[in-house]
Amino acid sequence: MPEAPASPDEPTVVVPFESVFTPTVRKPSPAPASPPPPPASPPSAARPEPPTGPLVRAAPAPPAASAPPTTPIPSLSSVTWTVLVASDRVYYNRMKAAGAVFGSAVEFPAHTSERRIRLVGKEMRIGRRSAARDLVPEIDLADKPVDPGVSRLHAVLASASDGTWFISDPGSANGTFVNNRELDVGERVTLHEGDRINLGAWTVITVHRG
Repeated sequence: MPEAPASPDEPTVVVPFESVFTPTVRKPSPAPASPPPPPASPPSAARPEPPTGPLVRAAPAPPAASAPPTTPIPSLSSVTWTVLVASDRVYYNRMKAAGAVFGSAVEFPAHTSERRIRLVGKEMRIGRRSAARDLVPEIDLADKPVDPGVSRLHAVLASASDGTWFISDPGSANGTFVNNRELDVGERVTLHEGDRINLGAWTVITVHRG
C-alpha cells in the first residue's frame, strides 16, 4: 500500500544522526593484580673448594665395643650338701621292739656324738672301715660309739648330673631306711632337704642342703 503524502501544513522535523544512534562505549576491565614475587631465598653457603693436595683417607672408625660377657648362672652342681651323723633313740626302740636288734647285749650308747660331713665327689660310701678288706668308706661309722648293726659297706651316696644326691643299698645285712621306708637292694632314691636315713641299730644320717 503506498504511503500517503505528507500534509503540506505539517512541518518536517529533522532528527540529528548523533541523537538517533549513540554507540555504547565499553570501559576496559581492570587487569588482575599480579601475585607478589616469592621471597628471595637466602644465598647458599659457599661450598668449600676441594683440597688440591694429595688425597688423605680418613682413619677407619674403631669397631663398636661388644657388650661385656654376662656372668654365667651357677649350676645346681655347685650347691653344697652335708649330712649330720647322730644316734636315734626312737629308731633304736622301734628296731628293738621288732626284734631286729642283736639281743640284750646291744644297748643304746650312753654317750652319743654328732658329726657333720660334706658330700663331695661322685660317690660317698657309708660303712665301717676294714683293714682286711682294704676298705675305708668316706662316711666311716667305725668310731665310737660303734654301731654293730652297720655293715662294712652298708649304703652308697652318689651325685646326679643335676647336682642332687641319691642313696642305694648294695645289699647290707640289716637294711637301710629313708624316712622310715626300707629300700630294696639296688633301689636308688633321690635325697632332699631334711631326709632321714636310718641304718644299723641306732644310726641316723640327716641330709641338709647348704
